[in-house]
Amino acid sequence: MEKSVKVPFGQKVAFGVGMLANQMFPAILGIFMVVLVQDLGFTGIMWSMIYFFPRIFDAITDPIMGYISDNTRSKWGRRKQYVFVGGLLMGIAYIFMWQLFKEDSLQTNFWYFFLWSIVFYLGLTIFSVPYVAMGYEMSDDFHERTNIMAVAQWIGQWAWVIAPLFWIIMYDPNWFPSADVAARELAIWVAIPCTICAIIPAIFIKSESTVDREDYDKLNWSNIGKTLKKIFIGSFFEAFKIKEFRKLCGATFLIFNAFNTVAALTFFVIVYKLFNGDAAATGVWVSLFGCLGALGTTFIVIPTVTWMSKTYGKKKAFMMSQGISVVGYIMLWFLFIPGKPWMYIFALPFFSFGIGSLFTIMMSMTADVIDLDELRTGKRREGIFGAIYWWMVKVGFAIAGALSGLIITFVGFNPDLATTDQQSAVDGLHAFFCFFPMAGTLIAMYVMKDYNLGEERANEIKAELAAAK
Repeated sequence: MEKSVKVPFGQKVAFGVGMLANQMFPAILGIFMVVLVQDLGFTGIMWSMIYFFPRIFDAITDPIMGYISDNTRSKWGRRKQYVFVGGLLMGIAYIFMWQLFKEDSLQTNFWYFFLWSIVFYLGLTIFSVPYVAMGYEMSDDFHERTNIMAVAQWIGQWAWVIAPLFWIIMYDPNWFPSADVAARELAIWVAIPCTICAIIPAIFIKSESTVDREDYDKLNWSNIGKTLKKIFIGSFFEAFKIKEFRKLCGATFLIFNAFNTVAALTFFVIVYKLFNGDAAATGVWVSLFGCLGALGTTFIVIPTVTWMSKTYGKKKAFMMSQGISVVGYIMLWFLFIPGKPWMYIFALPFFSFGIGSLFTIMMSMTADVIDLDELRTGKRREGIFGAIYWWMVKVGFAIAGALSGLIITFVGFNPDLATTDQQSAVDGLHAFFCFFPMAGTLIAMYVMKDYNLGEERANEIKAELAAAK
């Protein structure tokens, strides 16, 4: 583990550029997904399958990748080579998965997209698990970890500022004749810069050779059965024996995935609640929702939460930021007013505190838990802990995507009808949009109420580890 009380700013930026790719790919994917329903005729069940199964595959491969990364003996270290290869694979798969044509049958487009999604998520696993582990092992200082994650999240948040602008481009006939044509061409222009950003950490973040590490497990095919058992039974069991880690995973699962369940509905709620189903009339309002929320996160939430974490501690910073977000969800219920789309802007600074603060705090807390695990087991397992943490996120994300499609089906929403012909369905989407993530947030706050790995305990663990070495 490479330790430094003060990590050079250039190293933080290199890590943060990787976070831009890590967030830009799913951010744009979420925008493009609307094309599948709105323009290519995918059903709600197809939407659910496309969200659910590739992400379940991703969640299964994550812990395997974490184990491989933690035990790799290489002159490049444990992580860099995987970040490089995974970044390239993501970019290539992203281009191919969006080469969909209206002229092809619905079944052809569905299976083509489904299979390329599997390849894309395999690349995401190979990239993201070692990449996240890089961040955990950059420093052993309690507050410097928050600084590292704050810089990374600040850079990564620009993905959510940029992505909503694609709403404007995709549905503007001056740019593209149709949204499916836009998705095909824009996928190329998204994938190339994102792939470059993804491999930046592999090139510039320092690492030490692990060729001579005799304490690492041997990685070979003959041990694959034993390895899988060790990952899915041993490592999971050991990680979840740590109460603090269970709480981090549970709270993240609830907040992130309750949010993502309804995030995919943003387009439909704005278009049909505020503009009677006329997508062309929405102008910039769909894009502004995401852009202004992300800008609020970038310039208000992340600096504020970083300050709160240093002043009040990570747990209190978490509680305060999530409490503010609950206020934002309530405001969104009252401020989505037909004919007055500008009203929702007043809710965005509050709304943004929930998801905008989550990973800055939680990833910093996870690094503290990894120290606790080392004290108990004598092993540094950033890859495994990062994989298990993100496994929870991705399984939940798969469930969230499936729920999005089921919500559309449950409320009886039909994108071919105007609001006046399905008012109850549109109101149902709006209710889910506001209150489903609010419920997840409140439950998560309850889960975290007795989290007790604060700065004093973290410094004690750090001192005990130093003494043991």
